[in-house]
Amino acid sequence: MQKRWKIKEVPPLESINQLSKALNGLSPSLCTLLIQRGIDDFEKAHLFFRPKLSQLYDPFLMKDMDRAVFRLEKAISNQEKILIYGDYDVDGTTSVAMLYAFLSTFYNQLEYYIPDRYTEGYGISYQGIDYALENDFSLIIALDCGIKAIEKIEYANSKKIDFIICDHHRPGSKLPPACAVLDPKRSDCAYPYKELSGCGVGFKLLQAYAIRNNIDFRYLEECLDLLAISICADIVPITGENRIFTFFGLQQLNRTPRHGIKVLKELSKSRGELSVSDVVFLLAPRINAAGRIEKGISAVKTLLAKTEDEARKTGELINIQNNDRRDLDKCITLEATEMIENSEEYKKRKTTVVYKETWHKGVVGIVASRLIETYYKPTIVLTQANGVISGSARSVKGFDVYNAIEACSDLLEQFGGHMYAAGLTLKNENLEKFIHRFEKIVASSIEDEMLIPEEEIDAEIKFTEITQKFINVLKQFQPFGPENMNPIFMARNVFAKFARIVGKNHLQFNAYQSEWPDLEFHAIGFGMDHYLSLVSSKKPFDILFHVDENIWNNKVQIQLKLIDIRVSENNS
Repeated sequence: MQKRWKIKEVPPLESINQLSKALNGLSPSLCTLLIQRGIDDFEKAHLFFRPKLSQLYDPFLMKDMDRAVFRLEKAISNQEKILIYGDYDVDGTTSVAMLYAFLSTFYNQLEYYIPDRYTEGYGISYQGIDYALENDFSLIIALDCGIKAIEKIEYANSKKIDFIICDHHRPGSKLPPACAVLDPKRSDCAYPYKELSGCGVGFKLLQAYAIRNNIDFRYLEECLDLLAISICADIVPITGENRIFTFFGLQQLNRTPRHGIKVLKELSKSRGELSVSDVVFLLAPRINAAGRIEKGISAVKTLLAKTEDEARKTGELINIQNNDRRDLDKCITLEATEMIENSEEYKKRKTTVVYKETWHKGVVGIVASRLIETYYKPTIVLTQANGVISGSARSVKGFDVYNAIEACSDLLEQFGGHMYAAGLTLKNENLEKFIHRFEKIVASSIEDEMLIPEEEIDAEIKFTEITQKFINVLKQFQPFGPENMNPIFMARNVFAKFARIVGKNHLQFNAYQSEWPDLEFHAIGFGMDHYLSLVSSKKPFDILFHVDENIWNNKVQIQLKLIDIRVSENNS
């Protein structure tokens, strides 16, 4: 697929030089990366490179936090039964495991509840409230859901069941009538950091409770592994508090993993230390698979397991479910692709909306992401569930799919989500109207260039800048993730030696620039075999790449991990 190359704005030379001087002569390229991230002086750089838990914000800055802590204290003081309720995805299940693990160390009137994706659907359900009623729960703490559950909270209130909502999704025009609604995206919430995961909001509740009740912060630190997993899996920005949480959470995941994580890591065949990418591509799909294929409660049981044997029982089941999920994902993606390829109408549209009533509801979001990889349009994949059509939406860079769906809200039964991912349900009779309206709204507001994938380049560098010192500093930019991505570098007028295909379709060669023919770096382009003739042509080309280290036979080698290649402009 054709890609656009866009170089980020280069900061003023004076700013780069000032920061370089403040940081003992740090290279201009690295200073450019820092300034692009808003780090333009020594103090900011120190906080960036040396995160501290003391940098976390006061949780009581969040709207309704006083009320939430008061209601939780009251419940514990009066020995009320508390139900910890969370969504069935990674953010929800890690949130539930985190709150239960923390509170259960000193309180035993607790239970957790994960709604069934297929019989109850997303978020708070009437069945869940009825379960609380039948089992004498008087307080429900809802995690990663609830911000739009107005009628359901009203129903709970009528049954004398209170709710504390910990959510991070966008609220509607009206908030639910819970006794406390914690959501930094509330328009009336002055909390300084708006991009917490649902688990992050739950952590702030625990932090506030710990402050109010003089509980040592080290007990909260034990929750950071689960919080880091939620941040990585939910693709929220790894900036501000999220970066601090992820930094320390990854340390805990690698140094003292809980039994369930250790088992899931083994089952995923992960080797070495877990990174953000490992969490996203190895751990998260397995945790998610429980709720996608059967019941998300299996994920919570795995995360809370008190022994390795206990974790292995549920962990192995989750791993099987993940394999089933992969098979479903491939099958449905193939069917959806055939629909698109066999229809001229689909090809003309600015959107992709596909529907088949027999598709598995648990994987439609994954399929939507797969279709974007191929067609790169705002995409919705729909199926039939419980008498209504439901599905998941994914978007392309720069386009707010949530707003486009919201503009169709009169045709929908329910919807929610973020700029780049959303869920929705609608009645069968509204399907064609919705497809037409969604296409019309997107076509009238999306820019044509948004429909071409973009590679945003952090800096253009010369191979002479890539030294071990350069790499050692670059490592300290981690953890990488949204808004602090692994930098993409561009090098011009590159030539290849020993170009070949390795494995099934991976391109490998030694890269050098004409000015320094003796300075070579090993380059690898996964799935990029189609560029072999270009790099073998003995003509200069430009490359986009990450700077990486490869360990082979116990030797560490600098490696360029290729992202894209094009003919050099002076040779085109």
